[in-house]
Amino acid sequence: MILTKRLNKYRAIPFLLFLLILGAASAAAAQQRMAVSVDVANIRSGPGTEHEQLWRVERYTPIKVLDSQDGWYFFEDFEGTKGWIHKDLVSDTNSVITKKGLINIRKGPGTDYEVAFQAEKGVPFKVMEKKGDWIHIQHADGEKGWIYGGLVW
Repeated sequence: MILTKRLNKYRAIPFLLFLLILGAASAAAAQQRMAVSVDVANIRSGPGTEHEQLWRVERYTPIKVLDSQDGWYFFEDFEGTKGWIHKDLVSDTNSVITKKGLINIRKGPGTDYEVAFQAEKGVPFKVMEKKGDWIHIQHADGEKGWIYGGLVW
């Protein structure tokens, strides 16, 4: 009888490992990074238009999806603020947002390049390409440049 209990315990290990892997995959899928795909989107306090509008975000604003419910995503932004956005207002576009104030956006991937323009904290950009620690970005208004990766989320 004792031998049988030990064997049953060891048979459960592969099943428990399977559940652990399945749970990790679900958590990874739930924490998918996405970006706002419309000019302006309302962020709400709950999953539906009947919920209070908390704030608005612009195109390319990156979000980290934490959960989903009835076609709505519960997400966290670069400052750790959480809210709800409808799934039709986001896409899997690769984007970044400035996390420091008044950042130089350069004409090439390095500090040797001339400053093209500057951006305040919280300005979102679409990622065009990466070269080392530098990211080629484009704003929703069409302006392009290069930003050092450590300055964005």
